[in-house]
Amino acid sequence: MLHATIMAGGGGTRFWPRSRIVRPKQFLTFSGDRSLLQGTLDRIEAAIPPERTWVLTGATHAGEAATQLPTVPANNIVGEPFGRDTAACIGLGAALIAAQDPEGTMIVMPSDHVIDPAAEFQRAVHAAARFADEYPESLLTFGIPPTYPATGYGYIHRGEAVGDRLGIVARRVTAFKEKPDAATAQQFVDSGEYFWNAGIFIWKVKTILAELAKNAPEHHAAALTIAKAWGTPQQAEVFAREYDGLKKISIDFAVMEKAESVLVIQAPYQWDDVGSWLALERRNPQDAAGNTIQADHCGIATENCVIVGERGRLITTIGVRNLLIVQDGDSLLVANRNEEATVKNLVDKLKAEGWGKYL
Repeated sequence: MLHATIMAGGGGTRFWPRSRIVRPKQFLTFSGDRSLLQGTLDRIEAAIPPERTWVLTGATHAGEAATQLPTVPANNIVGEPFGRDTAACIGLGAALIAAQDPEGTMIVMPSDHVIDPAAEFQRAVHAAARFADEYPESLLTFGIPPTYPATGYGYIHRGEAVGDRLGIVARRVTAFKEKPDAATAQQFVDSGEYFWNAGIFIWKVKTILAELAKNAPEHHAAALTIAKAWGTPQQAEVFAREYDGLKKISIDFAVMEKAESVLVIQAPYQWDDVGSWLALERRNPQDAAGNTIQADHCGIATENCVIVGERGRLITTIGVRNLLIVQDGDSLLVANRNEEATVKNLVDKLKAEGWGKYL
Protein backbone atom coordinates (compact mmCIF):
# COMPACT_ATOMS: atom_id res chain seq x y z
CA MET A 1 0.00 0.00 0.00
CA LEU A 2 0.96 3.61 -0.47
CA HIS A 3 1.63 5.69 2.66
CA ALA A 4 2.62 9.33 3.17
CA THR A 5 5.03 11.11 5.49
CA ILE A 6 4.66 14.88 5.73
CA MET A 7 7.67 16.70 7.16
CA ALA A 8 6.33 19.68 9.10
CA GLY A 9 9.35 20.69 11.15
CA GLY A 10 11.53 23.75 10.70
CA GLY A 11 11.26 27.29 11.90
CA GLY A 12 10.60 29.20 8.67
CA THR A 13 12.84 32.02 9.87
CA ARG A 14 12.93 33.73 6.47
CA PHE A 15 9.27 34.60 7.05
CA TRP A 16 9.85 36.50 10.27
CA PRO A 17 8.01 38.42 11.70
CA ARG A 18 4.90 36.48 10.65
CA SER A 19 6.60 33.13 11.16
CA ARG A 20 7.41 32.77 14.87
CA ILE A 21 8.72 30.00 17.09
CA VAL A 22 5.21 29.19 18.30
CA ARG A 23 3.71 29.18 14.78
CA PRO A 24 6.25 28.70 12.00
CA LYS A 25 5.76 29.03 8.27
CA GLN A 26 4.12 25.69 7.53
CA PHE A 27 1.13 26.62 9.70
CA LEU A 28 0.56 29.95 7.96
CA THR A 29 -1.63 30.89 5.01
CA PHE A 30 -0.05 32.83 2.15
CA SER A 31 -2.84 32.61 -0.41
CA GLY A 32 -6.35 31.20 -0.24
CA ASP A 33 -7.75 30.01 3.07
CA ARG A 34 -5.64 26.91 3.75
CA SER A 35 -2.24 26.82 5.42
CA LEU A 36 0.77 25.33 3.67
CA LEU A 37 0.45 22.24 5.85
CA GLN A 38 -3.25 21.85 5.10
CA GLY A 39 -2.56 22.26 1.39
CA THR A 40 0.00 19.45 1.54
CA LEU A 41 -2.58 17.07 3.01
CA ASP A 42 -5.26 18.28 0.61
CA ARG A 43 -3.32 17.33 -2.51
CA ILE A 44 -2.30 13.86 -1.31
CA GLU A 45 -5.63 12.93 0.31
CA ALA A 46 -7.16 11.74 -2.97
CA ALA A 47 -4.36 9.16 -3.34
CA ILE A 48 -3.67 8.28 0.31
CA PRO A 49 -6.27 8.33 3.12
CA PRO A 50 -5.42 10.21 6.35
CA GLU A 51 -5.10 6.98 8.32
CA ARG A 52 -2.08 6.09 6.16
CA THR A 53 -0.56 9.56 6.51
CA TRP A 54 2.05 10.46 9.13
CA VAL A 55 2.93 14.03 10.06
CA LEU A 56 6.28 14.66 11.72
CA THR A 57 6.69 18.03 13.38
CA GLY A 58 8.31 19.57 16.45
CA ALA A 59 6.93 18.49 19.81
CA THR A 60 5.82 22.06 20.56
CA HIS A 61 3.85 22.17 17.29
CA ALA A 62 2.11 18.78 17.44
CA GLY A 63 -1.01 20.35 18.93
CA GLU A 64 -1.26 22.93 16.17
CA ALA A 65 -0.75 20.21 13.55
CA ALA A 66 -3.56 18.17 15.09
CA THR A 67 -5.85 21.19 15.11
CA GLN A 68 -5.16 22.00 11.48
CA LEU A 69 -5.43 18.37 10.34
CA PRO A 70 -8.40 16.91 12.25
CA THR A 71 -8.81 13.98 9.84
CA VAL A 72 -5.33 12.61 10.59
CA PRO A 73 -5.37 10.17 13.53
CA ALA A 74 -3.78 11.65 16.64
CA ASN A 75 -1.29 8.78 16.85
CA ASN A 76 -0.07 9.64 13.35
CA ILE A 77 1.02 13.15 14.36
CA VAL A 78 4.54 12.76 15.69
CA GLY A 79 6.16 15.50 17.76
CA GLU A 80 9.93 15.23 17.51
CA PRO A 81 11.58 16.17 20.83
CA PHE A 82 14.57 17.69 19.02
CA GLY A 83 15.16 18.93 15.49
CA ARG A 84 17.51 16.45 13.83
CA ASP A 85 17.02 17.28 10.13
CA THR A 86 15.47 15.11 7.45
CA ALA A 87 17.45 11.86 7.78
CA ALA A 88 16.09 11.27 11.28
CA CYS A 89 12.59 12.43 10.32
CA ILE A 90 12.38 10.21 7.23
CA GLY A 91 13.96 7.24 8.97
CA LEU A 92 11.40 7.39 11.75
CA GLY A 93 8.54 7.79 9.29
CA ALA A 94 9.74 4.74 7.38
CA ALA A 95 10.12 2.65 10.55
CA LEU A 96 6.63 3.54 11.77
CA ILE A 97 5.13 2.63 8.41
CA ALA A 98 7.16 -0.57 8.17
CA ALA A 99 5.82 -1.68 11.54
CA GLN A 100 2.34 -1.71 9.98
CA ASP A 101 3.16 -2.57 6.36
CA PRO A 102 6.67 -3.99 5.79
CA GLU A 103 6.10 -4.16 2.03
CA GLY A 104 4.63 -0.67 1.84
CA THR A 105 5.63 2.28 -0.35
CA MET A 106 5.96 5.76 1.10
CA ILE A 107 5.98 9.22 -0.35
CA VAL A 108 7.84 11.92 1.59
CA MET A 109 6.71 15.52 1.23
CA PRO A 110 7.82 18.77 2.86
CA SER A 111 4.88 20.73 4.27
CA ASP A 112 5.88 24.15 2.91
CA HIS A 113 5.49 23.68 -0.85
CA VAL A 114 2.81 25.05 -3.15
CA ILE A 115 1.98 22.70 -6.04
CA ASP A 116 -0.53 23.27 -8.85
CA PRO A 117 -2.60 21.69 -10.19
CA ALA A 118 -3.27 19.02 -7.59
CA ALA A 119 -4.51 16.59 -10.24
CA GLU A 120 -1.12 16.63 -11.97
CA PHE A 121 0.64 16.01 -8.67
CA GLN A 122 -1.62 13.03 -8.05
CA ARG A 123 -0.89 11.68 -11.54
CA ALA A 124 2.82 11.95 -10.81
CA VAL A 125 2.38 10.15 -7.48
CA HIS A 126 0.53 7.25 -9.10
CA ALA A 127 3.21 7.00 -11.79
CA ALA A 128 5.98 7.14 -9.17
CA ALA A 129 4.32 4.37 -7.17
CA ARG A 130 4.36 2.20 -10.29
CA PHE A 131 8.05 2.90 -10.79
CA ALA A 132 8.69 2.02 -7.13
CA ASP A 133 7.00 -1.34 -7.70
CA GLU A 134 9.00 -1.97 -10.87
CA TYR A 135 12.33 -0.77 -9.42
CA PRO A 136 11.95 -1.77 -5.74
CA GLU A 137 15.68 -1.42 -5.00
CA SER A 138 15.76 2.18 -6.24
CA LEU A 139 15.14 5.46 -4.47
CA LEU A 140 12.95 7.86 -6.44
CA THR A 141 12.88 11.62 -6.24
CA PHE A 142 10.88 14.27 -8.06
CA GLY A 143 12.77 16.74 -10.27
CA ILE A 144 11.44 20.16 -11.21
CA PRO A 145 12.35 21.53 -14.67
CA PRO A 146 14.15 24.80 -13.84
CA THR A 147 12.60 28.04 -15.06
CA TYR A 148 15.57 30.26 -14.19
CA PRO A 149 19.17 29.81 -12.91
CA ALA A 150 18.32 29.58 -9.20
CA THR A 151 21.23 29.59 -6.75
CA GLY A 152 19.06 28.65 -3.78
CA TYR A 153 18.20 25.11 -4.91
CA GLY A 154 20.17 21.93 -5.29
CA TYR A 155 20.23 20.36 -8.75
CA ILE A 156 19.85 16.82 -10.08
CA HIS A 157 21.84 15.74 -13.15
CA ARG A 158 19.61 13.36 -15.05
CA GLY A 159 20.71 10.49 -17.22
CA GLU A 160 19.02 7.92 -19.43
CA ALA A 161 15.27 7.34 -19.34
CA VAL A 162 14.10 4.05 -17.86
CA GLY A 163 10.41 4.30 -18.67
CA ASP A 164 7.18 6.23 -19.01
CA ARG A 165 4.15 5.60 -16.84
CA LEU A 166 0.95 7.63 -17.18
CA GLY A 167 2.90 10.07 -19.34
CA ILE A 168 5.49 10.63 -16.59
CA VAL A 169 9.13 9.90 -17.47
CA ALA A 170 11.66 8.49 -14.99
CA ARG A 171 15.41 8.77 -15.57
CA ARG A 172 18.51 7.59 -13.79
CA VAL A 173 20.29 10.13 -11.61
CA THR A 174 23.95 10.60 -12.47
CA ALA A 175 24.76 13.17 -9.78
CA PHE A 176 23.37 15.54 -7.17
CA LYS A 177 24.77 19.06 -7.19
CA GLU A 178 24.67 21.39 -4.22
CA LYS A 179 23.44 24.97 -4.47
CA PRO A 180 25.59 26.50 -7.24
CA ASP A 181 26.90 29.99 -7.84
CA ALA A 182 25.14 32.09 -10.47
CA ALA A 183 27.42 31.14 -13.35
CA THR A 184 27.19 27.42 -12.61
CA ALA A 185 23.42 27.62 -12.23
CA GLN A 186 23.22 29.23 -15.66
CA GLN A 187 25.31 26.40 -17.11
CA PHE A 188 22.99 23.84 -15.54
CA VAL A 189 19.92 25.50 -17.02
CA ASP A 190 21.50 26.01 -20.44
CA SER A 191 22.52 22.36 -20.67
CA GLY A 192 18.94 21.14 -20.36
CA GLU A 193 20.22 18.17 -18.34
CA TYR A 194 19.33 19.27 -14.82
CA PHE A 195 16.30 19.43 -12.55
CA TRP A 196 15.80 21.37 -9.36
CA ASN A 197 15.87 19.06 -6.35
CA ALA A 198 12.45 19.49 -4.70
CA GLY A 199 13.04 17.16 -1.78
CA ILE A 200 9.97 15.02 -2.54
CA PHE A 201 10.70 11.30 -2.51
CA ILE A 202 8.99 7.95 -3.04
CA TRP A 203 10.34 4.47 -2.29
CA LYS A 204 9.72 1.14 -0.65
CA VAL A 205 10.03 1.50 3.12
CA LYS A 206 12.32 -1.52 3.31
CA THR A 207 14.59 0.06 0.66
CA ILE A 208 15.09 3.37 2.47
CA LEU A 209 15.61 1.54 5.76
CA ALA A 210 18.25 -0.67 4.11
CA GLU A 211 20.00 2.42 2.73
CA LEU A 212 19.96 4.03 6.17
CA ALA A 213 21.37 0.86 7.71
CA LYS A 214 24.24 0.98 5.21
CA ASN A 215 24.97 4.71 5.16
CA ALA A 216 23.60 6.10 8.45
CA PRO A 217 23.41 3.14 10.84
CA GLU A 218 22.86 5.24 13.95
CA HIS A 219 19.76 6.79 12.38
CA HIS A 220 18.52 3.39 11.29
CA ALA A 221 18.97 1.90 14.76
CA ALA A 222 17.27 4.86 16.45
CA ALA A 223 14.30 4.73 14.09
CA LEU A 224 13.71 1.02 14.69
CA THR A 225 14.08 1.41 18.46
CA ILE A 226 11.55 4.25 18.57
CA ALA A 227 9.11 2.41 16.31
CA LYS A 228 9.33 -0.67 18.54
CA ALA A 229 8.43 1.43 21.58
CA TRP A 230 5.64 3.31 19.76
CA GLY A 231 2.34 3.05 21.59
CA THR A 232 3.92 1.71 24.79
CA PRO A 233 4.36 3.53 28.13
CA GLN A 234 8.05 3.92 27.26
CA GLN A 235 7.39 5.78 23.99
CA ALA A 236 8.27 9.32 25.14
CA GLU A 237 11.34 8.23 27.09
CA VAL A 238 12.73 6.14 24.23
CA PHE A 239 11.92 8.83 21.66
CA ALA A 240 13.80 11.52 23.57
CA ARG A 241 16.77 9.29 24.40
CA GLU A 242 17.27 8.03 20.87
CA TYR A 243 16.80 11.41 19.17
CA ASP A 244 19.09 13.20 21.61
CA GLY A 245 22.05 11.14 20.44
CA LEU A 246 21.55 11.70 16.70
CA LYS A 247 23.54 14.21 14.71
CA LYS A 248 21.74 16.59 12.37
CA ILE A 249 22.07 15.49 8.77
CA SER A 250 19.84 15.72 5.73
CA ILE A 251 18.61 12.70 3.83
CA ASP A 252 20.50 14.04 0.80
CA PHE A 253 23.89 13.87 2.52
CA ALA A 254 23.12 10.77 4.55
CA VAL A 255 21.66 8.62 1.78
CA MET A 256 20.71 10.11 -1.59
CA GLU A 257 24.21 11.14 -2.66
CA LYS A 258 25.58 7.72 -1.66
CA ALA A 259 22.88 5.39 -2.97
CA GLU A 260 23.75 3.30 -6.01
CA SER A 261 20.34 3.38 -7.68
CA VAL A 262 18.39 6.63 -7.73
CA LEU A 263 15.71 7.58 -10.25
CA VAL A 264 14.29 11.03 -10.88
CA ILE A 265 10.75 11.59 -12.04
CA GLN A 266 10.09 14.70 -14.08
CA ALA A 267 7.37 16.65 -12.31
CA PRO A 268 4.46 17.68 -14.58
CA TYR A 269 3.15 20.23 -12.09
CA GLN A 270 4.07 23.79 -11.11
CA TRP A 271 6.12 23.97 -7.91
CA ASP A 272 7.11 26.68 -5.47
CA ASP A 273 8.91 26.05 -2.20
CA VAL A 274 7.72 29.41 -0.78
CA GLY A 275 11.21 30.02 0.52
CA SER A 276 11.02 33.73 1.25
CA TRP A 277 8.72 36.74 1.27
CA LEU A 278 9.34 37.39 -2.42
CA ALA A 279 7.44 34.16 -3.13
CA LEU A 280 4.28 36.22 -2.58
CA GLU A 281 4.94 37.88 -5.92
CA ARG A 282 4.64 34.51 -7.60
CA ARG A 283 1.44 33.65 -5.75
CA ASN A 284 -0.43 36.95 -5.91
CA PRO A 285 -1.11 39.74 -8.45
CA GLN A 286 0.73 43.06 -8.49
CA ASP A 287 -0.77 46.54 -8.75
CA ALA A 288 0.03 48.99 -11.54
CA ALA A 289 3.25 50.07 -9.80
CA GLY A 290 4.51 46.52 -9.36
CA ASN A 291 3.64 46.24 -5.68
CA THR A 292 2.43 43.05 -4.04
CA ILE A 293 0.16 44.11 -1.21
CA GLN A 294 -1.39 41.99 1.51
CA ALA A 295 -2.19 44.75 3.97
CA ASP A 296 -4.22 47.85 4.59
CA HIS A 297 -1.98 50.21 2.65
CA CYS A 298 -2.01 53.74 1.30
CA GLY A 299 1.01 54.98 -0.60
CA ILE A 300 2.40 57.70 -2.82
CA ALA A 301 5.20 57.02 -5.32
CA THR A 302 5.60 53.47 -4.05
CA GLU A 303 7.02 50.99 -6.55
CA ASN A 304 8.05 47.35 -6.72
CA CYS A 305 7.50 46.66 -3.03
CA VAL A 306 6.13 43.67 -1.12
CA ILE A 307 3.94 45.00 1.68
CA VAL A 308 2.34 42.66 4.22
CA GLY A 309 0.47 43.51 7.38
CA GLU A 310 -2.40 42.68 9.69
CA ARG A 311 -5.82 43.96 8.75
CA GLY A 312 -6.79 46.96 10.83
CA ARG A 313 -3.21 48.27 11.02
CA LEU A 314 -2.56 50.82 8.28
CA ILE A 315 0.80 50.88 6.50
CA THR A 316 1.62 54.10 4.62
CA THR A 317 4.55 54.73 2.30
CA ILE A 318 5.93 57.71 0.40
CA GLY A 319 8.67 57.72 -2.22
CA VAL A 320 9.96 54.20 -1.69
CA ARG A 321 10.79 51.41 -4.08
CA ASN A 322 12.21 47.90 -3.98
CA LEU A 323 11.36 47.38 -0.32
CA LEU A 324 10.07 44.47 1.71
CA ILE A 325 7.77 45.76 4.46
CA VAL A 326 6.19 43.25 6.82
CA GLN A 327 4.19 44.11 9.94
CA ASP A 328 2.94 41.37 12.22
CA GLY A 329 1.91 41.72 15.85
CA ASP A 330 4.61 43.49 17.83
CA SER A 331 7.24 43.60 15.07
CA LEU A 332 7.97 45.40 11.83
CA LEU A 333 10.50 44.43 9.16
CA VAL A 334 11.76 46.90 6.55
CA ALA A 335 14.37 45.58 4.13
CA ASN A 336 15.77 46.12 0.69
CA ARG A 337 14.09 43.45 -1.39
CA ASN A 338 17.49 42.39 -2.71
CA GLU A 339 18.49 41.49 0.86
CA GLU A 340 15.43 39.38 1.69
CA ALA A 341 17.55 36.24 2.09
CA THR A 342 19.26 37.97 5.02
CA VAL A 343 16.09 37.82 7.15
CA LYS A 344 17.32 34.49 8.49
CA ASN A 345 20.53 36.17 9.66
CA LEU A 346 18.50 38.93 11.27
CA VAL A 347 16.61 36.34 13.30
CA ASP A 348 19.95 34.94 14.50
CA LYS A 349 21.04 38.45 15.46
CA LEU A 350 17.82 39.08 17.39
CA LYS A 351 18.38 35.86 19.31
CA ALA A 352 22.01 36.68 20.04
CA GLU A 353 21.27 40.21 21.23
CA GLY A 354 18.50 39.33 23.64
CA TRP A 355 15.41 40.12 21.55
CA GLY A 356 14.10 36.58 21.83
CA LYS A 357 10.64 37.65 23.01
CA TYR A 358 9.97 38.89 19.46
CA LEU A 359 10.79 35.52 17.92
